Amino acid sequence: MWSPHCTVRSALFLKFSTDTSGFAAIKFPPQMPAIGITGGISTGKSTFVECLREVMPDATFFDADEAAHALLDRPEVQKQIRREFGARVFSTAGDLNRAKVRAIVFADATKKRVLEQILHPRIRRQWRTEAKGHRKSPRFFFADIPLLYETGGEKLCDRVVVVACSEKVQMERLRKRMAITAAEAKQMMKSQMPLEEKIKRADHVVWNNSNRTALIEQARFLVASWQGQTWTKK
Repeated sequence: MWSPHCTVRSALFLKFSTDTSGFAAIKFPPQMPAIGITGGISTGKSTFVECLREVMPDATFFDADEAAHALLDRPEVQKQIRREFGARVFSTAGDLNRAKVRAIVFADATKKRVLEQILHPRIRRQWRTEAKGHRKSPRFFFADIPLLYETGGEKLCDRVVVVACSEKVQMERLRKRMAITAAEAKQMMKSQMPLEEKIKRADHVVWNNSNRTALIEQARFLVASWQGQTWTKK
């Protein structure tokens, strides 16, 4: 398993400054970037995004999970899901049983791809439009997307941050969060792109084997490193 001691790809593992007095006065360049935030399931991506929100309260954030949740309420999306998954994922009242859909896609790679084909093009169009609209805004734009690399979303980003942790910590967090067995947790982890591959592709890696304090220090370090950069697509 990769660890912060075996790469110099990101400077995030250098000593952090705890002096944050200058953050309120940060002035960002006029061409604002679109920065993708991703990671593995239960690596702490959402907590890191919360830290970024705290450090950069004026930034704009797009949450792919929230977008997907809203899409599942749309009649045209539910119609496609009924056609692909059948009536078994709907209650007798016609409500979508999200837990059943989730269980099916984690156990069946084919069904997972089917659901992705329904949701991901819509999500991609939505956040691409929002990111484009913020290019000349005075605020940074962050796209919080769990399956960023799996869906090719990194092509729309100026930089990508991967939030990672050890496999042991990831497994413990996932089992606690979902109240599932080790075998079920492993299956869910295997359904995604290997974390090591995401780390290799990342522009910045945030290591999250510790606590929120360590995460917010890394968020502050990243904000400082982005200050004043000329943002051009790689």
